Amino acid sequence: MSEISGVLCLNKEKGATSHDMINRVRRLFSLRRVGHTGTLDPLATGVLVVMVGRAAKAAEFLSCDKKEYVARMRLGLESDTEDITGNIISEYKGELPTEEEVKAVVSSFVGEISQMPPMYSAIKINGRKLVDLARKNIEVERPLRRITVYSIELEREGDEYILKVCCSSGTYVRTLCADIGRALGCGAVMTELTRTKSGDFSLEGACTLAELEAADESGRLSYLLPTESLFSDLTVVRLPEFFERLARSGLEIYLKKISLSLPVGTRVRLYGADGFFAVGEVKEYPDGNAIKPIKQFVLK
Repeated sequence: MSEISGVLCLNKEKGATSHDMINRVRRLFSLRRVGHTGTLDPLATGVLVVMVGRAAKAAEFLSCDKKEYVARMRLGLESDTEDITGNIISEYKGELPTEEEVKAVVSSFVGEISQMPPMYSAIKINGRKLVDLARKNIEVERPLRRITVYSIELEREGDEYILKVCCSSGTYVRTLCADIGRALGCGAVMTELTRTKSGDFSLEGACTLAELEAADESGRLSYLLPTESLFSDLTVVRLPEFFERLARSGLEIYLKKISLSLPVGTRVRLYGADGFFAVGEVKEYPDGNAIKPIKQFVLK
């Protein structure tokens, strides 16, 4: 029997770490090779894309990095973690900004901006996780990162604001809330976060761990999406049998031989007689441009 392989779109529960979720999926499928495409904090819920079996090798080849979130932001507080779960380090005593002032500042965060990763994060500096240093009250310099906030929709609900954020991968929404609070001069913390979309994976199509755990083996397998769903933004190239054999052997496929024209650097999904089997990249060779398989996900 071939190794179980595919993609799970999970709705992460509140309070669990992403690592907790991965470990439970490992046990359910009796597999070691399980990964994910983006960590969610314990406070957060929503879309966690989990890669099972050979699909776990896909992370470095993913190119679609757009994510969507719904967050709650409370003005007037600052915490060491930038969310409500941390230690409150400052409480604003003055009059809070008006809704119009908040909207004006929030709009200034749309576009390509710089963001400093929080100390309470899994990012490594000199081989050490920032969160491990933060727990020892050690703060280190972190390089600013360029991120893109494509849009923010803002709605007020009681004492809090709801932010619907569409952003690039690597964006810390709690840091976005904290930065908005600093720009307003009163501070802010994130109180809730739900990731509603990651690439083409949405909350509407997500299953819970409870549903997986309640299902029998065939039921759990039915939740697995094909590995190629991770690469839905890549061009499909279907290879005739002869060229499929060459590609499966790791050999380059010259574009002129299969009547294609693609720019150098283009990544593609390679399909053979039995469907998707690899990701390839167009490279330049002395005899012309060719597709070189760079990762095979289905072995024969």
